[in-house]
Amino acid sequence: MAEGPDPSEEAGTKARFSLSSAVEEGAWTAVVMDQQDSVLSLQLSTPPNAPVGLYRLSLEASTGYQGSSFVLGHFTLLFNSWCPADAVYLDSDEERREYVLSQQGFIYQGSVKFIKSIPWNFGQFEDGILDICLMLLDRNPKFLKDACRDCSSRSNPIYVGRVVSAMVNCNDDQGVLLGRWDNNYKDGISPMFWIGSVDILRRWKTSGCQRVKYGQCWVFAAVACTVLRCLGIPTRVVTNFNSAHDQNSNLLIEYVYNKFGEIQKEKSEMIWNYHCWVESWMSRPDLQPGYEGWQALDPTPQEKSEGTYCCGPVPVRAIKEGDLSTKYDAAFVFAEVNADVVNWIQQDDGSLCKSTNNSQTVGMKISTKSVGRDEREDITHNYKYPEGSPEEREAFRKANHLNKLTEKEETGLAMRIRVSESMSMGSDFDVFAYINNNTSESHSCRLLLHARTVSYNGILGPECGTKDLLNLSLEPFSEKSIPLRILYEKYCECLTESNLIKVRGLLVEQAANNYLLAERDIYLENPEIKIRILGEPKQNRKLVAEASLRNPLTVPLLGCSFTMEGAGLTEEQKVMDVPDPVEAGEEVKVRVDLLPRHVGRHKLVVNFESDKLKAVKGFRNVLIGPA
Repeated sequence: MAEGPDPSEEAGTKARFSLSSAVEEGAWTAVVMDQQDSVLSLQLSTPPNAPVGLYRLSLEASTGYQGSSFVLGHFTLLFNSWCPADAVYLDSDEERREYVLSQQGFIYQGSVKFIKSIPWNFGQFEDGILDICLMLLDRNPKFLKDACRDCSSRSNPIYVGRVVSAMVNCNDDQGVLLGRWDNNYKDGISPMFWIGSVDILRRWKTSGCQRVKYGQCWVFAAVACTVLRCLGIPTRVVTNFNSAHDQNSNLLIEYVYNKFGEIQKEKSEMIWNYHCWVESWMSRPDLQPGYEGWQALDPTPQEKSEGTYCCGPVPVRAIKEGDLSTKYDAAFVFAEVNADVVNWIQQDDGSLCKSTNNSQTVGMKISTKSVGRDEREDITHNYKYPEGSPEEREAFRKANHLNKLTEKEETGLAMRIRVSESMSMGSDFDVFAYINNNTSESHSCRLLLHARTVSYNGILGPECGTKDLLNLSLEPFSEKSIPLRILYEKYCECLTESNLIKVRGLLVEQAANNYLLAERDIYLENPEIKIRILGEPKQNRKLVAEASLRNPLTVPLLGCSFTMEGAGLTEEQKVMDVPDPVEAGEEVKVRVDLLPRHVGRHKLVVNFESDKLKAVKGFRNVLIGPA
């Protein structure tokens, strides 16, 4: 038995063992199960710490002084979360079904006040995906430098997770995805357009391992989830809302605004509306007890770790405890969920005045798909103790998070941004600045309201709404509501595929040199894709899936197409173009034949794309019965 291009017994990638009468725990064994005439039936058992990969199995036979050897075949060995001695052992069968076997799931996007679920086809068991995942391991720079050592290290899920984190992005190697965040994707595919990992991985293989354009955080995370599940490591995609990107490890994100509430310059340290990574389940014998379990891994290329664009695995428990010395990259992940935000207002003389009101909290509504259900599970408590609790204070002290340990300034004025009930794509709507005067004195202020389109990673676009009230009088112990109207005609041309608008309010009390800043990110809801299944869902019986969508805009749609992924679809069936134009208010329908071959629960994922409606996604569960 041998694995890799240069197998050796010392490295654990080659083993010789005799036929035996019983399985030997923790070792390679071959037990004779049956013998009839010249046919011998063997049961092969492997040690739980054997490296994963493609093995060659040979049989050596000798009679007297003569010997012969011939190859019996090849097999692929994976991590085994059903085996108690394996480093990825998970003792819940329901969790194993979700985190290893499930090929469909959800990824969470939107804003902290409006979380939406994106269906995703991980497809780790689809044709050819295992071979691609093994190819990915064989293209990593550590394998190319020392194949024997790399293959030997594949017994360790910590090592494999780190390799996958690096190889899903292409920044240092022949990795899978190229990241892009500037809304210019004409020479590739928009990150918003993908609805599954299979197409991405197959494109990477068929192009000779050339990078696939383009990915953003949830695409990187989803592809990593596919690869890790395929290799047998329990894995899930998580989303952190209001996620900090801290480059200098000071746990502080600082913004400078002018006196009109306009940000002075874009910078690389900022707050993302949301950021996705994965968690993988494994033991951590290299760390102190208690740090086994879920480990955060982030394949999105943000900062280098030991010279490579990868991140993790780091125990989620270490993040919660503020233990920033823990391998790997604990300080960076801790900042993503705990960094503090400070806003400065620049005066005419260049001096800076601190805003006394900050409505943005980093690390909120950390989300993943529930086990066995199509619902969101909030796992923020895994990363953080309750706000203000003694345990939280202790974690901040351990992390030396000085800014979080200082007492916040109290002010008699407060402001927050609220929104109207429904904000859908194509509509005009109102947002409101609610201002409270909690003092016994009147205040004369200036209020500036701005609305700008924004990408999910915090990059601002053009202005789409503004209001400037020079003399706003606030009576004692009063509340005022100031509306700002946002028109479709203002945001339609500059809205990014994230469907996000940032509303910012700056309240200036000049006499007291007091500034209050409040922000709110608004997600514009896309129209619903309705999916009907025509026919009785039976194995190997043709079904018809019908997808429909109504144009919610006041203008026609051009260049419309539906893309589908699911059981029983050929490559030709996956993309269906719609004749131009789709008029305002018109409903468009497409039908496609399905031939599901497997009994069980399948998810049909549909994506709609047009010139003015980008990446509208829908899904439908289909329960396939026996023929």
